[in-house]
Amino acid sequence: MKLLIVSGVGEAEADGEGPEASWLVKDGFVLPDMASLHLTAIEDADYKEDEIEFWNNVYEFDMSCIRKQALSEPLVDIVEQKQIVTNCQLLKTMDISKMAPEDASFTTPFKLVAERDDYIHALLVYFDVSFTKCHKLMGFSTGPKSRATHWKQTVLYLEDVLTICQGETVIGTMTVAPNKKNPRDVDIMLKYSLNGRHCQVSRKQYYRVR
Repeated sequence: MKLLIVSGVGEAEADGEGPEASWLVKDGFVLPDMASLHLTAIEDADYKEDEIEFWNNVYEFDMSCIRKQALSEPLVDIVEQKQIVTNCQLLKTMDISKMAPEDASFTTPFKLVAERDDYIHALLVYFDVSFTKCHKLMGFSTGPKSRATHWKQTVLYLEDVLTICQGETVIGTMTVAPNKKNPRDVDIMLKYSLNGRHCQVSRKQYYRVR
């Protein structure tokens, strides 16, 4: 069978070409061929307090400069389903077999609706993939509601703790692009706002996935 398995960013993509341009024979298949990116919000007070807020007072020393760095580096970990506070929203669908390098950069809006009264400490990103060219349609999800995979999920901790009530919404946009110096890294700009009964906030944050 003529196929190319995609499991990350290849050298050809970094050089400005998609994988199919460098390695795939004519009429070959890229597998998986379809992917989708999803976003939700989670409660994660314990981790944020222990690993991020900790730097505000390290045995009475102010090391908050490290807190800023810790916030900018997303955590890749397995999140429990019970931590999910809002709906899960589709951010983007990608046809991997036809993607061009510039398709890896995009800005997309989101609207997350709280499913219960709770606190939001982070937004969580995960992906699903499908193998539509196979004899039988198959695929899998890396989301927290599915069986855990080694890809886990990507957690973006927020500067603010959002106090949210059921039915209230967090709205915003997410901008994603390969880092200019190292295209294997991913730069993320997150804009979000909440205008709720107990919490009003509007903020912009930057992250780098290494």
